[in-house]
Amino acid sequence: MTNAYDAQQSRGLLPAWGYLLGIGVVAYGIVPLLASDYVYDAILAPFLALSLAAVGLNLLTGYAGQVSLGSAAFMAVGAFAAYNFNLRIDGLPFILSVLFAGLTAAGFGVVFGLPSLRLKGFYLALSTLAAQFFVEWALTKFDWFSNYNSSGVIDAPPIVIFGVPFSGPSGRYYFALTVVLLLSAFAARLVNTQTGRNFIAVRDNETAARIIGVPVFKTKLLAAAVSSFIIGIAGILWAFAYLRTVEPHGFNLDRSFEILFIIIIGGLATLRGAFLGAALIVVLPLVLSRIGTLLLGGYFNSGVLDMSQRILIGALIIVFLIVEPDGLAALWIRARNRFFGALTSRRPAREVTA
Repeated sequence: MTNAYDAQQSRGLLPAWGYLLGIGVVAYGIVPLLASDYVYDAILAPFLALSLAAVGLNLLTGYAGQVSLGSAAFMAVGAFAAYNFNLRIDGLPFILSVLFAGLTAAGFGVVFGLPSLRLKGFYLALSTLAAQFFVEWALTKFDWFSNYNSSGVIDAPPIVIFGVPFSGPSGRYYFALTVVLLLSAFAARLVNTQTGRNFIAVRDNETAARIIGVPVFKTKLLAAAVSSFIIGIAGILWAFAYLRTVEPHGFNLDRSFEILFIIIIGGLATLRGAFLGAALIVVLPLVLSRIGTLLLGGYFNSGVLDMSQRILIGALIIVFLIVEPDGLAALWIRARNRFFGALTSRRPAREVTA
């Protein structure tokens, strides 16, 4: 697997910053004119949080080749760290709580990334799975993390940045959107630097990377730290902007698998795939619910919906692995090239020459 599709974007119709600018115009200017509170809360908020988590995991798994099954654990570390920084340090600006929480998740990622220096593949996946179980156990065992709340479910603090409250569905959307765009731009820049090329070299062949002078151990730990930082911030968005509660159950093992499925379906080693995969995962239950209600009526309850979603996602993963291993990102590139190729072929010869 290579990052050929992201490279193709940079040689395509617009540079990467052009796409980000276009997305920003649509997301800030057009979406708020059309979206309702339901769209903000049920679609856009989870989409943004899961997209950012998938971007972080794709840096680790897609680009650096380190398999992880503990993404939800790093999301939980970010969310609970932000809550406790905001609660226990008087006067600490909310944006610093977010930054410190991301750094806490990064440190946690480095600790659990140490096994990657010796383990690979299946064994590395099991070591990251241990992180998932450890975090869930710690958050439920020690009441200090939830401020001794008997239920373990605590309301997320309000989002206030430089005195400006980001309240209501639209306010939380703007906050999440800004964070996602900034961190996605950072990730896109990172993979096009020498550090990103080191990630790919380690993923493709550690021995060859070591021979050409790539610091393999340092590169693996850096990938774990950057990935965990971004996923930790995604956890803050998931708890503060979507759930609006901070609870261990919101970051269970199913969430880790969900993020892994997103990058498999969307496409490994392409940041665009994180957004395409997240869009599918978020919209799929809504579509299934509507279809099930129309066709089966009262027989299509929440249990049937959940099972149907799991079966369909499993089938999609198998299909993509066999038919299109590069995921939705490859399909998007192919469709875009065909569309603009058709437009170009219809132009007069002199216009094409010019």
